[in-house]
Formats: sequence, C-alpha cells, structure tokens
Amino acid sequence: MKFRNFLAELRRRNVYKVAAAYAVIAWLLIQAGSVLFPTFAAPTWVMNVFVTIVAAGFPIALIIAWAFEMTPEGMKRTERVPPNEFIPQWSGRPFALLLISLALIAGALLDVKIWRSTEAASGSDKKSIAVLPFENLSANQENAFFTDGVQDEILTDLVKVADLKVISRTSVMQYKANTVRNLPEIARALKVATVPEGSVQRFANRVRVSAQLIDARTDTHIWAENYDRDLSDVFAIQSEIAQAIADQLQARLSSPEKATIEEQPTKDLVAYDLYLKAKQLRDADILNQSNERENVLEGIRLLNEAVARDPQFQLAHCLLALGHDASYATFDHTDARRALAEASVQAAVKLQPDAGETHLAQGIHYYLGYLDYGRARAEMLKAPKVLPNNSEVAGFLGYIARRQGNWDEAIRKLVRAVELDPNGCLAGGSWPVLLKRAPVKESCRYLRSSAVAAPNEYSLRVRRALVDRDADANLAPLHAVISKIESEGPGAEEEVAEYAFDLAAACERDPVAAERAVAALARQPREKLLFPTAFCEGLAARLRQDEPTAHAEFVVARAENEQLVRSQPQSSVPLGMLAFIDASMGDKAKAIEEARAACALSPLDKDALDGALQKTNLARVHALTGERDLALQELAIGSKLPAGPSYGELKLFPEWDSLRGDPRFAKLSPRLR
Repeated sequence: MKFRNFLAELRRRNVYKVAAAYAVIAWLLIQAGSVLFPTFAAPTWVMNVFVTIVAAGFPIALIIAWAFEMTPEGMKRTERVPPNEFIPQWSGRPFALLLISLALIAGALLDVKIWRSTEAASGSDKKSIAVLPFENLSANQENAFFTDGVQDEILTDLVKVADLKVISRTSVMQYKANTVRNLPEIARALKVATVPEGSVQRFANRVRVSAQLIDARTDTHIWAENYDRDLSDVFAIQSEIAQAIADQLQARLSSPEKATIEEQPTKDLVAYDLYLKAKQLRDADILNQSNERENVLEGIRLLNEAVARDPQFQLAHCLLALGHDASYATFDHTDARRALAEASVQAAVKLQPDAGETHLAQGIHYYLGYLDYGRARAEMLKAPKVLPNNSEVAGFLGYIARRQGNWDEAIRKLVRAVELDPNGCLAGGSWPVLLKRAPVKESCRYLRSSAVAAPNEYSLRVRRALVDRDADANLAPLHAVISKIESEGPGAEEEVAEYAFDLAAACERDPVAAERAVAALARQPREKLLFPTAFCEGLAARLRQDEPTAHAEFVVARAENEQLVRSQPQSSVPLGMLAFIDASMGDKAKAIEEARAACALSPLDKDALDGALQKTNLARVHALTGERDLALQELAIGSKLPAGPSYGELKLFPEWDSLRGDPRFAKLSPRLR
C-alpha cells in the first residue's frame, strides 16, 4: 500500500479521531486519578499501575480502530468491508465539541491538582528539610552506627540554623536506607520541600561520604558532592555538607551559627565512636517509646568510657546526664543516681555553659531530677536561641507549661514539637490531657494528619486512639489499634498490654480479655508499668467474681507499692497508687489518708498536671469507699481542670458506678445526663 493511500485509509477508518479521542480521555482519566487516589489514601503504586494501563490501552485502541469498522450493518472486521463500502464518519463539529468539553474537564482537574500542590508547598516552605538516613556502604556492617552518626551530625548542625525548618531524627528514621523511597510521598508526609540523603563508606583510616540535596516536590536534584578523606576529617565533612545545604537553600547563616556548625565535638575518634553507639541506643529507646534498662545502662557505660578518654567532650557529658536522669525517673530513683546526673550536667556547664545542648540537659535535669519546673523552663527558654529546630526543646517546654497550668502555651509548644517531629513521642502523650482545651480539637486533627507513625511506635499509635475514647467514649478506634498491634509479631502484645488491660477491665468489664492482658503484663519489666501486675491480677479476679483471689493479689500489690512509696517519699504518684489499692481492698481510713497526702505533695499551684490527677484520685478513693458526697465535691472541682477526668473516663470507668444516677454527677458533663 502506498504511503499516501495508507494515510487516506487511516482517515477513512477514523483512526486519527480514535487517537485524538483516546488521548483526551486518557489525559482526563489520569488527571482524575491524580486527584481522587490521594483523596482515598491510595498507595503510590495504584497510580503507577493505573497510568501504565491507560498508556497500554492507546496502541490497543488504534489496532481496534484499524481492524474493525462500524458499518450500517454493525461492527465488522476490516477485511470484510469492501473498499467502496461506506464507513460512517464522525461528525466534525460534535466530535470537536466533545473533545473540547473533555479537555476542559481535564484542565479543571489539573487546576485542582496544581492548587493542591501549591497549598502543600505553602505548608512546606522551600527551606524545610528532612535529612533521611544515609546508606551504610562499609564492608563491616557494624559500622552502621557510624553511618547513622554522620547523618545525625549533619541534621544536628542544620537544627542550629534558625532560617531552616528541620524535621527531627525520630521522624526520619522510619525511612531507613536500603529501602525503596518515594521522595514526593515522604515530603508530603513530613511537610517538607527538600530532602538530603547520601551514603557513607568507612574503611581503615579513610571515609567516603556522598551527599545530595533533592527537591522532593519535583524529585529533582539540587546539589550533590562526594568527599573522600582521612577519617579524622569526618567532622569537617559533616560541617561542609551542612553549610552547602544551607547555601543551596539560601538560608541565612549567622556568625554564631556558622561557628557552632564548624565546631569539632572531640579530637578522639574512639571517644566519638563510643558516643555514637550510646546515642544509637538512646534513639532506639525513643523510637520504641521505651526506656529499656539494659539500653540505658549500656549507654551510660559507653559514655563513661568516652568522657574518660576525652574529659572535654561536652556532648558526651550532656548525653550522660540524660542517661542518668532517665535512670532516676524510671528504675533507679535514688539520690546517688541523681547526683551522677548532676555531676554530668555540671561538667557540661563548665565546658560550654552557653551551648544549646547544655541548656537542654540542664532543663531536663531540673524537670526529671528535681521536679523544679521554674528552673527547668528558665534553662529550656535559652536553648531555642542555639537550637531553634530542636523538637525536644519544644516538647519539654510544652511539658513544663502544662505542669505550670499554662495550657494554651502547652498546646503551642506541643504543636511546634509535632511540626518538627511528626512521629515523635514527646508530644503524643499529651494530647489526651490537653483534649478539654478549646483549641485542642484542631490540634488533634493536626496530629492525625501528620506522618503515619513508624510500625514500632506502639505507644503513640494507641494514644491517638485514646483521643476518641476520652472525647466521645468511643472505644472502636482503641479496639482496632490494639488488635492490629497485637498481631504484628513477637513482643508487640506486651508493649500494649497495659492499654489492653485498661480497655478490658476499666472500660468493658471483660474478664476473659482482662486475663489475657494480665498474662502479657506479667512479661513486662516492673518499671515500665504504672501499677504492680498483682494489682491488675486482683482486678481481673474481681471481674470474674473471685474475691478471695482478688484480695490476696491486692495484698501482694500493696506490699510492692509500699516499698516504692518508701523509696520515693517526695513523689505523689506512688502514694496515690497506694491509696487506690487500699480503697480497692476496702481499707477506707488508710486510703483516704494516703490520697489526701498525695494531694498535699502535688498541690495544683505547684503541679497543675499531677495536682489534677491526685484530685481525681482522691475523688476515686471517696467513691470506692462509699463517700459519695465527698467524691462529688472533688469531681466538681477536678472535672473543670484541663488535666481532670475526661468525659470518656467519667462515662466508662467502674469507680464512678456508685455515683451514676445522682443529679450532681450528671451535671459534670452535659453528655452524662
């Protein structure tokens, strides 16, 4: 067939029009998919498959248009249609109008997509970055801690640049190297515009670092560089990369910021390795929402070696202070442990009193070691001047504000912590407490729209569901998330056992589920639990109406908790627990005396959070021991406090059963009537 005849035949068979129509319809479908799939939270691969199918359909449509014809007698194969037979031609004007209409619809969808992208871009400033984990290319895979350290130090340097917004390490660690990364998707999740990533190879006394900066919104490279130097130059490499990234983003870099970025933490590379290994252990605890005794103690051992090798290693002293404070707050509440934390803090102060990490360590020490929220706040307020993007600083300022009863400030600081660390645990635990404040519903929506928590962040995932329980007495989300976590593998059930027991025993009065949760609780270390396991076993026995067993377990729990009270005489929390246990045993006089003493240890003007919790506990003790009037008097005060009992707790928890039906109880919340 001659070429001219071939073109005429294409026209006669409407192939041109089929091609044009298919192209417009395909464009319309792709634009519709790009708008609708994200709306329904479809994974990225769904859009990829959809585009592939649409593209594959184009040649198929042309083949069908060539091979088949629509004649007055119906569809026929082309070879059966004589060349002189009439093939109906699509009317030019209606066909053109149809294509124009479809193109306009596709254009409108494109406008929606562009508007969404613009809106997202406005929410993620071009100077916002998330430093993703670097890939470890070392032959010795044990050097992964060193690779993580290089990435972390670059991130730490960038955190000091006030003109940038830098996402915390906790929130980027789920995007580990050696995994397929969808950078636009990560950028949307973390609300950033740019993403630095790279690789590290360490061999003998050499180190090779490759780094690149990517505009994640368009998945295009902005900058890339390779560094191949002596291992002793690793600090200079990290500083150069941080400065290059800041320069590429046109971030203003003050002289003090430049000086702190160029500062070398230590000249002893062995001490630096020890520090990085200890930091990796701390990061593991933060990511897993835990304070594992073994990790904390091993980190302290490594840091003691580091500062013994280099007593001038200020960052190691700061991290060592945090390790001692974590021990003091969780499993070693002794004066000796607090004194060790104090010594490490003072060493850091002596070396670099104005460093942001020093102020952070001091603030945490006053907060955890002395419950001195005034001094803790004073130190923390100095830290943002040097660490403007540090999520721990923002989170602890939020914690301190709620202790001091400054709830609006607490919300602002915790929202800032979520912005810098969407998957972090610092802010997550505070949302149920802040739920009763007016702006908090918007804040909770912000929390839920932030990046999806990493799979092992069990506590944060459950706490998000607690928002629904506390706000609306809705247990479905809590059920769903606990069931999902319990199915995720060995150890997961233990991580949420306390929440599962609370759901079963306190909210649903389910003895079978309570027994299952108690079995998981028994596999947890005591320092990770609020109540002794024996007390939970006693409550489970009471649910199945086995009162002798319940009483025997309560006796065991009381003895254990009494030891805790003796070891922490200035803490209201163990004393309040002891009062709850005695009330559950029916020892009215002891329970009320202990609950009142706990309130005296944490008055509202000293600690707005623990003060409210102890006021609620006093009401609980009165209710359990038959003092209805006193219970309602305390609840009338406590229910109005931001950290007082939520609607969900009043609606569901069994300790208030004796008050239900009383008009005074119904007045505590309109929805209780």
